[in-house]
This record gives sequence, C-alpha cells and structure tokens, in this order.
Amino acid sequence: MKPIQVSCLLLFHQGKILATQRGAAMDLAGYWEFPGGKIEADESPEDSLVREINEELSIDIRICGALTPVLYAYPTKLIQLIPFLGTWQGGSLKLTEHAQSQWLGKEDLLSLNWASADLAIVQEVKAKWENLQGLI
Repeated sequence: MKPIQVSCLLLFHQGKILATQRGAAMDLAGYWEFPGGKIEADESPEDSLVREINEELSIDIRICGALTPVLYAYPTKLIQLIPFLGTWQGGSLKLTEHAQSQWLGKEDLLSLNWASADLAIVQEVKAKWENLQGLI
C-alpha cells in the first residue's frame, strides 16, 4: 500500500498551539489533529500546507521549520504525516471543515482524543516544547 502524503501545521500563537477537531463529514470524525491535508501531485509539502491552511482556517501562515514525519497504518490506509512549525501571518481564523478548535499549552497537549497518526507528533512537541518556541 502506497502512503498518502499529508502535511500538517503546528501553529504556535501567543505561546500556545492550535488543535482542530475533525468534523462529522470527515474520516475519523471527532478526533483531534493538527490541521493540514493531502499533498497534491504537483505540490511540495510546504505549498500544500499553505493552501490547505488557507482553505481550512482562512488564514495565512509562515512556515518556520519541520518536525519528524510519521508513517502510520490505519486499517484502510497508510498515512505519511509531514509536520511543519508555523506562525499566523494574517486573516481571521474561521473553521471551514473542522467542528472546533482549541489553543493548548504544553500541559494540555495530552488532554484531547488525538487521531493516532498525530499522537507521535504530540509526543515530540511535548518533549521539545521549549526548543520549538525558539524556532518561531
């Protein structure tokens, strides 16, 4: 099975990170994730992320760095999740696909029911929280 390439954003703003809850019409509805989406054939992971975040959250971002990609096998698909660090550059946050969002501090990261592929990224963010703050 060939992995589906997906980019996701770890959006830091005012010392917190954005988590979004998958909407009822989405696969894995109700689970929390870092926003992002599938990388199209003609896109780089970074270009895909800028496009997806504009579509899903109605904001502009600046990518500041990357974390460790995650390969995760769900029962029906294989996901290659490529996480990027970013900052909010403009626009007003509006959810177009997600049910809700939350801004989380380091101590709150494990309080949500995360999608399995995102959980390894949550663990890396928690472990590197102080260092990541210096990258943005």
